[in-house]
Amino acid sequence: MREKGQEGRRRDMTALEQMGARVKKASEMMSHMGTAERNRGLAAAAAAILEGREEISAANEEDVKAALEKGMKPGLVDRLHLDESRITSMARGLMDVADLEDPIGEVLSMKPRPNGLLIGEKRVPLGVVGIIYEARPNVTADAFGLCFKTGNGVILKGGSDALCSNKAIVACIKKGLERENLPADGVWLIEDTGRGAAMELMKMNRYVDVLIPRGGAGLIRSVVENSTVPVIETGTGNCHIFVDESADFDMALRIIENAKTQRIGVCNACESLVVHRAVAETFLPRLRGVLSQVEIRGDEEARRVVPEFMPAAEEDWGAEYLDYILSVKIVGSLDEAISHINRYNTKHSEAIITSDYANAQRFLEEIDAAAVYVNASTRFTDGFEFGFGAEIGISTQKLHARGPMGLKALTTTKYVIYGSGQIRL
Repeated sequence: MREKGQEGRRRDMTALEQMGARVKKASEMMSHMGTAERNRGLAAAAAAILEGREEISAANEEDVKAALEKGMKPGLVDRLHLDESRITSMARGLMDVADLEDPIGEVLSMKPRPNGLLIGEKRVPLGVVGIIYEARPNVTADAFGLCFKTGNGVILKGGSDALCSNKAIVACIKKGLERENLPADGVWLIEDTGRGAAMELMKMNRYVDVLIPRGGAGLIRSVVENSTVPVIETGTGNCHIFVDESADFDMALRIIENAKTQRIGVCNACESLVVHRAVAETFLPRLRGVLSQVEIRGDEEARRVVPEFMPAAEEDWGAEYLDYILSVKIVGSLDEAISHINRYNTKHSEAIITSDYANAQRFLEEIDAAAVYVNASTRFTDGFEFGFGAEIGISTQKLHARGPMGLKALTTTKYVIYGSGQIRL
């Protein structure tokens, strides 16, 4: 009777669970591979992407065409689009990761205890990393590269807008790995783009060791609230720049223009400007001239200075526009600026433009964000710019990893203990 009851509790594995089991098995093989083998796999995947660039480009054209027909915002279409240079950059990014120092096996400490035990701590892979992301096909190659370098399997759940592109990229990566007799099951794309598949992935803690969402606020909130797999939260980017009363105007305008307009559809673009009241009357008209293509939404005080500004509503202070839109808030002090930014920011990237050393230091100390800048564009919050190679995401939480997540963020540690017959009394 007991055997029958056990049989009754059994069920067939779903297709997603079967996939998870295969990736888990591949990750166990990968964890024992040496640096040379992992680098060989990255080089093979990079070569396969370059060889398949025409197929990737054709697939991406399908995605972009569909996105335009649906009326996708220009900033999001830009995220989706893969031109020749971006495909080449994906391949180069894999080679850049191969050139990075391998963290796996690094011994962080090795200390003797009074009882004779020698206790050490070393870096090891996380296991299987799940990535849920939206219309960013370059994430597909970046995520694979970082995970493969660190001996982790990766399950990719991209959005429907980039499905054709993602399928073409993963097909190339698998082709490259198979050519080198390396575990191609270490990377897997979930082609079902429905919500049900995402929800099932969130519950696969038997196979997935950590889940990383990359996308808008709704996606991230859904993963955080529904996942039984541990989550590393990557945040949206309502990034601020504060123009202090001592700011160099030419520097401030150059930085703001770069942070707002260089790429509008990215999480480290400036979405909110905070300006000290002492310089508002002279600075804001110049800002209007520099950002002529940007819709500026100001508070009442800002609109008294530049009546052409659109009125800002309460929701503008916390908005991630991903568009040619910028909110402007006037404040009377550094204290007020810090308070406003900490209230409405998403803990991503914040900047101050100032010539006052004390104000710069206070801003660095008191702003709660993953990256805080003095006299520089927020656009630098990026794994490549920070010297990490590609990034798996930008974490805005405080546990395990924060800011651009490179190779070390995809590792955990274990203790290794050497004894000579010790027993605990």
